Amino acid sequence: MTDGEKLDLVLAELQGMKTEIQDIKTEIRDMKTEIQDLKAGLEEVNLKVTKIDLTIENEIRVNIQRVAEGHLDLSRNMHEVMKPNNEIKMLAIKVRMLETDIREIKSKIS
Repeated sequence: MTDGEKLDLVLAELQGMKTEIQDIKTEIRDMKTEIQDLKAGLEEVNLKVTKIDLTIENEIRVNIQRVAEGHLDLSRNMHEVMKPNNEIKMLAIKVRMLETDIREIKSKIS
């Protein structure tokens, strides 16, 4: 192989490498574009998450607290309503005991 042929082979190899490098540069540009798109998408997701956090903090949490306070009031009201009912039950028990005592007294007297 002559020196000219060797130089031609080296030149052909360099041309192939130059083409591969240009392909790599194109792929890198495409990757940069995709990364920028991903960054833009991530920013949008971050904004949505922030909005959700604010909604939870400012609206849902407050509403849950209101519901809990309402439930507490209902529970208090129920206990207040139940007090007379409990007293009536206790009075009914006392009346039964007194009836039993009266029967015993009547049976002893007779």
